[in-house]
Amino acid sequence: MVNSERLLERFLRYVQVDTTADENSSDYPSSPGQRTLGAMIADELRGLRLENVEHDANGLVWATVPGNVEAAPTVAFNAHLDTSPETSGTNVRPQVIRDYGG
Repeated sequence: MVNSERLLERFLRYVQVDTTADENSSDYPSSPGQRTLGAMIADELRGLRLENVEHDANGLVWATVPGNVEAAPTVAFNAHLDTSPETSGTNVRPQVIRDYGG
């Protein structure tokens, strides 16, 4: 069962990391925040006891969730850690509005 409060807390932590892509950077990842978020996620995956957790020099993160059904298809989840340079990711202060009525 999903613990919605724990999920919200984790999401709020993630969005406060400035992962704005730097269009002028020749580095990969293009901003330090992307590496910071990758390290956070890798640590959490290890805490969840996933296998083969890796966070490489390029900031990519991957892990294995062992299957429990013989010969079942493999599934991959893929996401970007960077955010668009069109708007700033600095000093993000998310607001949680519960029971929004409109």
